Amino acid sequence: MKTLIDSTNALIGGLAAIRRQFNVPEQFPAAVLAAAESAAKRAPTAHVDRTDRPFVTLDPATSRDLDQAFAIERSGNDLLLHYAIADVAWFVEDGDAIDREAWQRGTTLYLPDGKAGLYPPVLAEGAASLLPAVIRPAVIFTTRIDPDGHVHLDGAERAVIRSIAKLAYDGVRASDLPVDFDELARRIEAAEARRGASRVDPPEQEVEALGDGGYQLSFRPRLRAEDQNATLSLASNVAIADALLAAHTGLFRVMPEPDQLAVQRLRQTARALGLAWPEMETLAQFEKTLVPADSSQAAFMLAVRRASGGASYVPYREGVVPWHAPMAATYVHATAPLRRLADRYVVRAALAVANGQPVPSEISAAFEQLPAVMAKADARDGQIDRLVIDLAEALMLQGSEGTAFDAVVTDADEHGLRIQLCELPVVARVRGQGGKPGDKIRVRLTSADPLKHTVNFERAD
Repeated sequence: MKTLIDSTNALIGGLAAIRRQFNVPEQFPAAVLAAAESAAKRAPTAHVDRTDRPFVTLDPATSRDLDQAFAIERSGNDLLLHYAIADVAWFVEDGDAIDREAWQRGTTLYLPDGKAGLYPPVLAEGAASLLPAVIRPAVIFTTRIDPDGHVHLDGAERAVIRSIAKLAYDGVRASDLPVDFDELARRIEAAEARRGASRVDPPEQEVEALGDGGYQLSFRPRLRAEDQNATLSLASNVAIADALLAAHTGLFRVMPEPDQLAVQRLRQTARALGLAWPEMETLAQFEKTLVPADSSQAAFMLAVRRASGGASYVPYREGVVPWHAPMAATYVHATAPLRRLADRYVVRAALAVANGQPVPSEISAAFEQLPAVMAKADARDGQIDRLVIDLAEALMLQGSEGTAFDAVVTDADEHGLRIQLCELPVVARVRGQGGKPGDKIRVRLTSADPLKHTVNFERAD
């Protein structure tokens, strides 16, 4: 999703330049739109009827590409999470025009001024989206969660559903949600804590206009409903991953822990932001103490996300247990097929495995090809995200040329010093030597150019 909100439209010029630089598509080819219009009329005929089950969706208020709907029921001491995932494969056939375009895009791109979808809106925001009060085809994964938060995939089926409510993070009430929603989230979070997971979900940044014509970057408070909702996807993705691994197939999401150098940098970042990180405490332990509502702690969470070794996709390999370190689990992406190409294939494989059927050969072949395609898409997404933040930081600092700031050195190499400003969540570089990680220095802003997405500092001490 978006990492930055620009409700003031202050970034509009710089964002246009970023879109041009990365060839962000403005529209779909005519052949793809025509194929999508035809596909959207395809009636579900391989689906059981689950319209009597009270599914709801929970997303940002403006979202229309709704991948997931959920219902929860008791089974003795266990909870059953019925997680309905948009059945994109019902509308998109291997090798058709829609599919070929999706393989070119890889993911939906989110920018502050709008998105470039993976699929045409007639599908992503229409026929395939789990919108309320209409019948939609879905794949329902039923995950059993025991009192200790252990998960097991109980089954999967193609079904038609009718969501009874489109709930929004910023307005949802406890009475709107299934009775055991809080308990399910608590179980999953408790299990994460016992595994030593270090999953970090920093809040979004927002550009705010100041009265003097300037701008500042702030953090939008992350709502409890967002964190709870994330546990539903986490539970389903872990359960599906376990089932695929046991069946010796799948496409897994893996991610290493930040290496020793990255952790050393993060310790200096924490110092710059005024955070007390006890020397004997690991990064995972320290992360559990962070409060996103505190701007300094939110900035540190963002730094952790940037410092990781980067996530990637790997197909099943005999004798190898794929591992996602922040999740402390074997993990897949299966719950956002409207926004990620790989999910469509993982959903199809999991549906086959859960029903004792062989995974189609075309799915296994796709698992070998998808890592490179998704790596390219993820790299582009990451580059765009970083440039958007750079643009916002340059806009915020524009007009402050000549101002001196306190900073802490987080790294040093032959090119100069990497610094973290103490007063602002800004990371930059300063040319020259004469510093080591942990040193507190004084720097002066020499230029801030929003159009070039750059800020430059020099030593001022």
